[in-house]
Amino acid sequence: MLPELYLDCLKSQLSASQLLSLEMLVWLLQFHKQVRIERLAACLPLPILYESRRRHVQRFLALPQLSIPLLWFPLIKSILLTQIQPGTQVILPVDRTQWKQNNLFVVSIIWDKRAWPIYWQFLPHIGSSNLATQQALLRPVLRLLKDYEIVVVGDREFRSVELAYWLNHKKVYFALRQKQGNYIKRKGQDYQKLSELGLAPGMKLFLTGVNFTKKKGFGQFSLAAYWKRTYRGQGSHEGWYILTNLKSLEVAIKVYQARSGIEAMFKDCKSGGYNLEDSKASVERLTSLVLLIALAYTCAGLQGQSIKSKGQQKYIGRLKELKRITRRHSNFWVGLYGQMWIAALESCSDWVRDLMMIRPNKRAFFQKGLRAMALIQTAF
Repeated sequence: MLPELYLDCLKSQLSASQLLSLEMLVWLLQFHKQVRIERLAACLPLPILYESRRRHVQRFLALPQLSIPLLWFPLIKSILLTQIQPGTQVILPVDRTQWKQNNLFVVSIIWDKRAWPIYWQFLPHIGSSNLATQQALLRPVLRLLKDYEIVVVGDREFRSVELAYWLNHKKVYFALRQKQGNYIKRKGQDYQKLSELGLAPGMKLFLTGVNFTKKKGFGQFSLAAYWKRTYRGQGSHEGWYILTNLKSLEVAIKVYQARSGIEAMFKDCKSGGYNLEDSKASVERLTSLVLLIALAYTCAGLQGQSIKSKGQQKYIGRLKELKRITRRHSNFWVGLYGQMWIAALESCSDWVRDLMMIRPNKRAFFQKGLRAMALIQTAF
């Protein structure tokens, strides 16, 4: 079941039957981790023919009420208000993911090292986006999050100085990675390639008052350069060259490092979670399926956060191991599999009871686990 905050926002846009259908589909996503319409229809718990269930799902995904600005924007804004205080800095990674003939462009926000989708669009072509498309997707997000200090982060697809100038004009911070073959000009010097700056593993560099184009009228910005040193035999094969209007090297590097959250989100939505790439739906229905994924994904993340706050994540998955720098499981993973663990116990309650009875020497551990399970259930 969706949290009350979700239901309160969704009730204003959906009828009672539409809301129930949405809840069932989100529930199916959490347990079956599949967005193929045929799989959703096969598992949909409605007492009607399979073909009728399939048409029901198809009609639902084509509803005009499943609009990102009308349905998702008010909800994600309400969610963010519970997690991030207005006026604080938020990081917005922009990126694309492409599979088969589909080309999904997403603007997201970083929350606890993971990205949450804010706005998305399937592009009508394969390959990179252009400046007009990037601006069109960013505009509504900038309006939605106007109460926050925004930092837009992009990889080399978003390297254009025109985008940087546009963001700077809107008083938005940015950190946009550049290709090492790009040219820059420092005061009193000729144009030179970024690769000629002499950056090497373990080095950092911050230059101010840099021209990134020969065109007039775009002003000067800063360049933050960083090449991660090799550690335990692991390192990067090239450095980062970042076009930014942030005030220091440390802030620019920290902000750009957060961009990895959107790559983790794409993995969670595809092979690592909901298997979005398996869907063969039309663009219209795919857009609605991404909306369902956004609902399920944010919900699982918040539930995982709640489970961790109760100190019960050790019942869901392995904790951080010795010598492991990063945590093993995200809030999303803990929330997703915590819900599945609870459901498995409810489905297998008779077997579990019998097993507990024939192993009385483990009774104390079973009782402790049942208390933990009761705490975990309060997160859902």
